[in-house]
Formats: sequence, structure tokens, C-alpha cells
Amino acid sequence: MASAPAPHRRDRAVHAAVSQSLLSPDRPVAALLDTEGVRASAAALRAAFAAVTDAPMLHAFAVKASPLVPVLRLLYEEGLGAEVASPGELALARAAGVPPHLTVLDSPAKTAAELREALALGIAVNADNPQELARLDALVPAAAAPPPLGLRVNAQVGGGSIDAMSTATDTSKFGVGLRDPGARAWIVRAFLDRPWLTRLHTHSGSQGVPLARMAAGVRAVYELAEEINAAAGRRQVDTVDIGGGLPVNFASDEETPTYEAYARLLAAEVPGLFDGRYGLVTEFGRSLLARHGTVLARVEYTKTTGARPIAVTHAGVQVAARTVYAPGSWPLRIAVYDAEGRPKGGPAVDQDVAGPACFAGDLLAAARPLPLLEPGDVVAALDTGAYYFAHHYAYNSLVRPGVYGWTTRPDGSVRFATVRPPQSVAEIVAEAGGDLRDALVRE
Repeated sequence: MASAPAPHRRDRAVHAAVSQSLLSPDRPVAALLDTEGVRASAAALRAAFAAVTDAPMLHAFAVKASPLVPVLRLLYEEGLGAEVASPGELALARAAGVPPHLTVLDSPAKTAAELREALALGIAVNADNPQELARLDALVPAAAAPPPLGLRVNAQVGGGSIDAMSTATDTSKFGVGLRDPGARAWIVRAFLDRPWLTRLHTHSGSQGVPLARMAAGVRAVYELAEEINAAAGRRQVDTVDIGGGLPVNFASDEETPTYEAYARLLAAEVPGLFDGRYGLVTEFGRSLLARHGTVLARVEYTKTTGARPIAVTHAGVQVAARTVYAPGSWPLRIAVYDAEGRPKGGPAVDQDVAGPACFAGDLLAAARPLPLLEPGDVVAALDTGAYYFAHHYAYNSLVRPGVYGWTTRPDGSVRFATVRPPQSVAEIVAEAGGDLRDALVRE
């Protein structure tokens, strides 16, 4: 995996964003995405697995991590497909030009219409449960050429440090629990009864999950694939989807763990999966983009309450919902710049960095030691390239910030490309039924 942007590169991007008025008094929040870093992370992912196997491989980016069409297009141009979990995500992937054969549909709540569309388009589907398999039983005979179809299995190897992110617990809502009484035999029988069922899928990783536990989940599903193929007397399961979930280090610029470390661990722990007999699918998201995103916000006011300095900014829960509601699990690093976008020095002072929303907990950071902030300064929330600015939370009807990809020219200057333009107040009114003002008062 590529490292996060070197501080001096990021500093140049922040200064350029201010100089070019992407961040201004009238536009007090902007999100930056280091496209060079994204390309490097995609290359590192491909190289890491190519170094341990020559098996057919699809790296399908988890669209949920950044549902922005230009980002999906960038990753497709870098050799990645798309893992989608809703009709909206599928539409975004198609708009980005990701072809059906590089697309995988996962979701615990697919409708019959979604399944029919996937079969018609030739998109791989991982069924979540026995009832969904029964739906496919009715739909597959009518399909001209069914795409690859699989079953999601919960290896039940345990969770990590963040309960809400743990997908391989005994009671996870995802997949068929492999260790539940009778489940293993049912899964084998389900495959033997359905020659068109050719894939197994698992996802044991996520933020807070150790690599050894992720590898244990992959090993459990590989062993299940071997059992199914032995029972069938042929290689019925030809592909294993190992999911994604590589954790991100949000504490520093140190890049750990890496794709290389994870791929080598898997090859050591599950060598049979990497000997070329099975095709492989991955579904990484956060680890590809998180380090390459930065949210910038102007400081509007500063004050001291109860001896605590507070900087009131324009970035809070609307761009960083996970951090605001669960700061212990999702802390963000904060960098500070002066009004011209240059790194700000000075003695560190414990202070709150507050957002604009009307509730007391809307804080990007609490009692954080930083150079004392002043009105007009710029606060940068680092490592926000995944699950942050692309997932706007419309608290207080705050506008969505503009998102800008940036690259560095040979002369060191910064070039920006608009990924998503800033939202206007008029667009907020339209989304809130502005054209339907009298809908509830008409007789």
C-alpha cells in the first residue's frame, strides 16, 4: 500500500486550495483527494497479490467507501472493478464505466428485481442466505447465461475492537453462520444441488480486526471450498471472494498494515488458496482511499468556555459522522494552517475543534493539543478519503462540500479537478420538496 501524502505535499495542496479559492469565506469547507496517492495504493494492492499468486484475480473496490463516479472511474482505469451493495451503487459503477464482468453484487437485502437485473447484466452475485438462494432457484432457469453465483459464509471467527464493524461474530447479520448447528452440511448440500453455484464469499475483516483473525476467516472458507469440491468429485467451487477490510492506521503517517504484509500472511496461512486452482476476488475500500483524503474547514470563531479554548469551524458531523458519534473508535488527526493555508506553528494548547451543527457533541477533536487557533485559520481533518466527505449527513441542512482531486505538476505546483461541485442552498430546498410546498395543505 502506498504511504499517505508526505506532509510537504499535503501542505502545498492546502496552500493551493486557499490560493485558488476552493476554500474561502463563502466556501468554508472543501475536501481534497490525492489522486496520485490513490493510484499508488491501487498499484500496491495489485502488486501485493501478484507477488504471491498467479491465479485469476479481481480486485473489486467497495463502492460504499467512496460513492463518487470520478473516483470509481479512476480506480477502474487503475485496474480495479467494483463491489456494489445497492441499486444506487450499481448505477454509480455503471456510470463510471465499470463493466459487468468486473462487478460483484453483495447485500443482505437484495430484492427480486435487483437479482433479476444482475442476472440480466451478467454481474456476479453472492447470495446472503437460504431464502435468497431460493429466489435464485426460481430466477436462474430463465437466465440466458447466468453470471458467477456464490454464497456468503460467516466464518464466525470473532470480531475486533469496534463492535459495529465486526462481521464475523457468532450473531453477525451477514451470510450463513458456518459454525451454527447443521450449517456446514447444509452449505455442502446446497452446492451439490446447484451446479451453477460456483463461488464462496467471506468478509471477516474491517477496522479494528487483527490480520490473524482475518486470515482465519479466509482459511475457514478455503477449507469449506475443498470439502465441497471433494463431495462433488470436481472443482465446482472455482472462485473464493475473500472480501476486504484491511485496517487503516489513523494515528500517524506510518503505513501499517500493508497489502504486502496481508497477502504474504494469507499465502503462508492458506497456501492452497494461492496455488492457482482458485480464482480470487478482493473487496477493499477504506484502505485504498482513507489516507489520501483531507477535509479543510475555516475557523469562524474562537472562544474560551470553562477555561477550555474552542475553535468553531464549518466541518463537523456532516462530513465526519463516525468521528463525532464514536470518537473513541474513529479519532481523526488534525493539522492546522493559517489563513493563507500555510502550516501554523506555536505552543500546543489543549482545545476543542468544534463543528457547526446544533448539538454539543459536534466535535472533530476534544482537548487536542494544537497551536492556538484563531478566526480565519484552516483546520485539516486528515485520513478522510473513505467514509467521510463522500457520505454527507444533512444535519441542519448543511451544504455538501466540494470535492477536488489534486495532483502535483513537475514544477511543484498543484492542479485541481472537480470531483463533486459544492452543493447550493437552492439544491437543498429542491431536495426538501421545495416544488411541493402546498402538498400537505391542499384539499
